[in-house]
Amino acid sequence: MKILRNYIILFFLGLGIQQAYSQSYRFKTSGFSILEKTDKGKWGEWSKLDLVNLSVVLDTEKHRIVVYSQEIQLFNIIEYIEREENDTDIVYSFVCKDNSGIDCKISIITRKKQDYRKQLYINYDKHIILYNIFNV
Repeated sequence: MKILRNYIILFFLGLGIQQAYSQSYRFKTSGFSILEKTDKGKWGEWSKLDLVNLSVVLDTEKHRIVVYSQEIQLFNIIEYIEREENDTDIVYSFVCKDNSGIDCKISIITRKKQDYRKQLYINYDKHIILYNIFNV
């Protein structure tokens, strides 16, 4: 029983130490789509999903997300939003500013009921950019 208690203490100490270090998460994209608001302020239809192979890096040490598209998309993380989870999704969200200083919210969503497929949403006031992503 004493050994089990020591393992539990070591486990939680290890978790605390691990969280103290920043990490970098790397993804690749497989698809890309855009959703825009109409002139009447309502959301239109998603564009056709285009196949695209880009690198995406979430760097918690530098507090940024970078999408390595033809024009590099750099998002400085202003706020880390608490992880959300429900029956269908696991969501990590970030309040960001893009290269131009425009506010946006970025979410990495894992779809539990879709074989744990991951998607990256870049949400602006008038449009949303979607990338299907996977870990590398």
